[in-house]
Amino acid sequence: MTADHGLFGPDSVTWRVHLEPVLWVAGMRALLLQALHPRVMRGTYQNSALFDPKKAWSRFERTVEFVGTRTFGSLAEVELAAARVRALHGKLRGFDPDTGETFRIDSRDGLLWVHCAEIDSYLDIARRAGLVGGAEADTYVAENVRAAEVVGLDPADVPASRAELRDYFRRVRPELYLTDEARRAAQNLFLPRGEAPAQAKVLISTVSTLGFATLPRWARRLYKLPGLPTTDLGSSLVLRGLRTATAVLPDVPAPPEIQRARRLVRAAR
Repeated sequence: MTADHGLFGPDSVTWRVHLEPVLWVAGMRALLLQALHPRVMRGTYQNSALFDPKKAWSRFERTVEFVGTRTFGSLAEVELAAARVRALHGKLRGFDPDTGETFRIDSRDGLLWVHCAEIDSYLDIARRAGLVGGAEADTYVAENVRAAEVVGLDPADVPASRAELRDYFRRVRPELYLTDEARRAAQNLFLPRGEAPAQAKVLISTVSTLGFATLPRWARRLYKLPGLPTTDLGSSLVLRGLRTATAVLPDVPAPPEIQRARRLVRAAR
C-alpha cells in the first residue's frame, strides 16, 4: 500500500526546505511582499481579522496551520483545509477606492500574486541560506504548482520555473505600490499588538526586520527605504549564520505531521 504523503513527500525539495527554521524569515518576507499589491492588501484589510488586535494572533496561527497542512498533510487533509479556504474566499469582496470597483477576493490575479510572492520568498531565503542550488530551485517552483492548484488556480497560469517566476514579477511590478493599508500592515509586523505572547511579539518583530532586509531592492524602495546591495550581502550572511546555528540545535516542538515529516526526510537522506 502506497503511503499518503500529500502534495509532496519525503523526497521532495519542498519538504526538505520547509522543515528548516530559517524559513520563518521567508514567511515574513512573503507577507511584506504580498502587501505591495494594492487590491490584495485592501481586500485583506477590509475582510481579515489580522488588523484587529484582539483577533490578530489567532488569525496568524490559523494561517500558519493552513500552510503546515498544505505542505505536510495527507491528500484528504489538504483538500479539506483548501476547500474551507476556497469557500471562505469565494464569499468575500473588496472595494478599490482608486477605481470605485468591487472585486472578488479569490480573483485569479490576486491568488496568483499571493502564491508567487510566497514561493519567491521561500525560494529566496532557501537559496541565500544555502539550502538549495540552481536545479533544486527550479524543482521547488515546479513542485509548488500543486500548492497553487488546491487554492483555486489553474496550473497552466502558475510559474513552474525560476525563469517563469522572474517573468511574472517583471509583468506585475508596474501595478505595485505602497498603500496606507500596506504601511499599517508593516507596522503591525514590526511592532505587534494584541494578545500574542510577549515572546512571540519579540520574535515576530525580529524575524520581520530580517524579512524586510531580504526583500528585492525594488520592493524595499516601494516601502520608501534604500535598496542597497550592502543590505543584500548583510542579510545573506545573517541567513547563512542562522542556518548553521539551527542545524546543531534540537528540533523545536511541532505538530504531529511535521514531526512525521522530519523522520521521513531524515530516513530518505
